[in-house]
Amino acid sequence: MPALLTIALQTPRRVAFVDITTEVERARRELPLAEGALLVYVPHTTAGVTINENADPSVRADIEMTLDRMVPGDLPYTHREGNADAHVKASLMGASVTVPVAGGRLLLGTWQGVYFAEFDGPRRRQVVVVALPARTD
Repeated sequence: MPALLTIALQTPRRVAFVDITTEVERARRELPLAEGALLVYVPHTTAGVTINENADPSVRADIEMTLDRMVPGDLPYTHREGNADAHVKASLMGASVTVPVAGGRLLLGTWQGVYFAEFDGPRRRQVVVVALPARTD
């Protein structure tokens, strides 16, 4: 049984919140994991991952607007690549989330979804999903 799977995705624009809940659930089935947790990890320095509302898309737009106001792109950054704001936003968002699994199901709340947060796209990206089985001893 594999301990991890990789999800490949193409982000559509410079900043995007991509719903990967279905892909994380597919990874849970393929691993397979009935009890424990999944670690969802983003191995990129200008992208992150978050769990948030997936019923109303305006929430994602509000998060994007708030991050843009907190970390504007036009500050006098010293990072020469021109994407310093993306690095800061990725650090604020975080590189991983942990999703509990019980009875073979992701224990997400009614309105929750797992989102890949792109801050320097469009790009080809990866998300690593690691199975963390519950202890049986």
